[in-house]
Formats: sequence, structure tokens, C-alpha cells
Amino acid sequence: MSTGKSADASPGKLGRRLKKAALIVGAGALLIVCTLIGVRLYNIQQGPPLAAWHTYVPQELTAEQLDRSAWQDYLAHEEALFAQVRQNVGEKLQPEDKVDSNRYFSGAKVYPEHFAHDWNRSFVLEPAGEPIGVAVFLHGLTDSPYSLRHVAAHYQSMGYVAIAIRMPGHGTVPGGLTDAHWEDWSAATRLAVREARRRVPAPRPLHLVGFSNGGALALMHALDALDDPKLAKPDRLVLISPMVGITTFARFAGVAGLPAMLPAFAKAAWLSIVPEFNPFKYNSFPVHAARQSFELTQALQDRLLAQQRSGGLERLPPIITFHSVLDFTVSTRALINALYARLPANGSDLVLFDLNRATKLGPLFRRGVAWQLAGTLPGEQRNYRLTIVTNATPTSSQMIERVIEAGSTQIVERAIGMDYPRDVYSLSHVALPFPTDDALYGTHPGNIEEFGISLGAMSMRGEVGAFVIGMDTLTRLTSNPFYSYLVKRVDGVIPR
Repeated sequence: MSTGKSADASPGKLGRRLKKAALIVGAGALLIVCTLIGVRLYNIQQGPPLAAWHTYVPQELTAEQLDRSAWQDYLAHEEALFAQVRQNVGEKLQPEDKVDSNRYFSGAKVYPEHFAHDWNRSFVLEPAGEPIGVAVFLHGLTDSPYSLRHVAAHYQSMGYVAIAIRMPGHGTVPGGLTDAHWEDWSAATRLAVREARRRVPAPRPLHLVGFSNGGALALMHALDALDDPKLAKPDRLVLISPMVGITTFARFAGVAGLPAMLPAFAKAAWLSIVPEFNPFKYNSFPVHAARQSFELTQALQDRLLAQQRSGGLERLPPIITFHSVLDFTVSTRALINALYARLPANGSDLVLFDLNRATKLGPLFRRGVAWQLAGTLPGEQRNYRLTIVTNATPTSSQMIERVIEAGSTQIVERAIGMDYPRDVYSLSHVALPFPTDDALYGTHPGNIEEFGISLGAMSMRGEVGAFVIGMDTLTRLTSNPFYSYLVKRVDGVIPR
């Protein structure tokens, strides 16, 4: 009898112990979360105050309204938005905000409306003669249509109509991203594609060109078009640093912004609050925008998996992707495993730009950086062509392309006639779509006065603590020394 009672009591004791352990673990986790939120609140409260461009939220069209709108409707609403920004932000600046580095001050050199063309707005480039095709250009998060202007101009020169749409929440004020949702960006993509097909009907080719967050939107539209006959199906996707996956921090971005529910901690809704000196890209970054990008990538990966299981990916158009192996913003592993590993043998290409192996910075790299590429790509046959742009030898700055054709493991090396600049150790997420002579981001700007500032040409050496932004922002590479190679590869997929 006693043995039975002991046996009956053991599960109860075990259950109480497990419950107690769970409570301890839960309390510990709660303590860690509270500590992290406390540290974040302290850090954010030490930063600059919110300005009008953070608190004013322009009223963009919703996804439902965008699906009922034509291109001219969108342009008219866009014009009204910029007028509202002038009225509610530009004309209400505090005296301390009227400085030459504020893009919202009409007297500043970086004021976009002073330029010959304000690249914050949607635009269309028409070819000289009858168009042979049409391409839609989708920019990245916190960005503007400026980011793909060079690639769009190249498509125009090849006889294509180029349509670049400003995504809702972008181009106006950073506060616009506190109320934008990825479904709105998808609806804007559909609107631009409708306009593309209105101007250039099938069977002339339709390309979707997406940079960063725009790459995710281009891919999402192509997947949606597989099952929705009302959506125009693209004939080719061109992706530049596509956001197929991002860092796991964004998963908890909503938690990071919870204190903003209290008016005293409104700044907690922002991951960074930085002066807005860039005329075509936000420097400040709201928590909500990070969360929306994460939700977009999750929805995209779910859609990829579902289409793979149903066999839908067999109908996906060919994709060519350009990506820097070292990318602080998006996941190289997600690009390869969540997208390319699932593709059928449909003529897709993946072009990876390697680190500069000739630099002598190895001891300074964080653990694993120098071997980033080797740990990512297994030596097996693939359904796509893989190209790695890398140094000819570990001590040479001369660049080659190592090409492995689809269905093969044989590596073919070819010189590309270009060198890795000795002062550059890698490309970056933001650099790929810009040539080195870009007036804003180029390392050797063609017109250094065009936009009032040349961010890519700055070479900063001096004492620390002098600037209003972190040095990482100023030292990040913002243009692509291999841009001409990228364009040449794009030429290879543009039908003549």
C-alpha cells in the first residue's frame, strides 16, 4: 500500500516542481525583457527629441484604394501629399531646425524641391522610339525611387518604358512609415504593373526590378500572379539585395515599441532618430517599419513554401539576383535556402559579390565574416547558374567571375577586367544599384554639387564624437565599383 501511495504522489510532486521551474523561467524571462526595455528607454530618452517630420503622418491611400486607382490618380494624390508636407512640416519648422542640413528646410542645399528633378516622386521614363518592353522598379525600405534611377535609365536606353513608383510612406517624411503596411506596398506594386501593361501590352516583355524590400515585393507579386489571372505575370525578375529574410531582431520590433503607448515615451516607437540630411532617403527609422518588413518576409517565405508544395514554382519566371555576400541588412542564407534552393531549372541566375580577399584586415573581422561565403554554399549541383565575383588570388585585387552552370559542379573562371578598390573590403547592402559617379552616393561623383551633398565621396579622418550620426553611416560603402558588370549581366536578360 505504501508503495502505491508513493507512486501516486510522485507525479504530483513532479508536476509541482515543473510548475515551479516554469514560473522561475518565466520570471527570469520577464526580468530580462523588462531590463532590455529599461535600457532601451534610457538610451532613446538620451537622444534627440522628435521633430515635426517624425510626428506628422501624411494620409496615404490604403491598399483597397490603391487597387481601385489608376496611375494618374496616384500621381495626383502624391502631389497633394507633398503639398501637405510643405504646409505641415516645412512651414512650421522651429528656428533651430532651419539649418543647411535639413531636407525639410526650403533654404537648405539638400531641399529636394530645389533640384532639377525631385527623385522622391514616382516617375516614368519613355524610350526614344516604339517600346519593345516595359519594366517596373520597386525601391527599398526608407528609400525613394532615386535608388533605381540608374538601372531604370539603362532599361530606357534599351527600348523599355521604365515605371518607378514611390511606395506609400516613403519620400515624404519618416513619420509616414509609422502608418504604412506591407499590404499597401503590395497594392502599389499591383498599381504600377497595371500601368505598365496599359502602356505596353503583352506579349511584349514585362520585367519587375526590385531593390531590397522592393525585391520582396517583386517576388511576392510574381507568386501572386501564378494563381490570380487578373494579375499580369512578369516575364523576368531582376532582384538587387532582395529582402527574402532579415535579422530576427525585427521579430521583436513590436515589443521594442511598446513603451511608446505612453506619451512620455513616444520616442520608443523609433529605432533611430537621426537628422534628415539625405534628400532621397530617411535616416530615422520607426519600429513599425521594421516590423512590416519582417511580416513581409514571413509572408513571402510562407508563399514560396506553399507554391513549392503545390508545384506552382514550376511556372515562376526566371530570376537574376545580385547580392553582396557581406550584407548587414538582409540574410544571404535566406536568399539561398528559402528562394534559390526551391527554384526549378528555369534559367535563373544568382550573382554574389565576395569580400575583398586581398585586404589585410583578417584579424579585425568578426568571427565567421572571412568565411561567410564558404559556409553558405554547399558543393552540389543546383538548378540555377551561380556566379561568384571574387579576387583572382588572395593577394590580387584583380577580379574574376567563378561560374557554375545549372546542373553542373564544374567551376569556370573568367577575368572581368576590373579591380577591387584597395580601400574597400566589401560591398554593402545599399551599394549595388549605384555607379561610382552617382552624384549623391558615388565615391567619384560626376556632379558633386547636384544634390547639395555627396555622401559617397566623404573620406573622414579625425577625432571621434564630432558628427551628429555614427561613423558606421559615413563609412558604409554607398556605390558599386562593379556596377558596369551588374549592368552587363542585366543586358544578358533583356530581350532585344
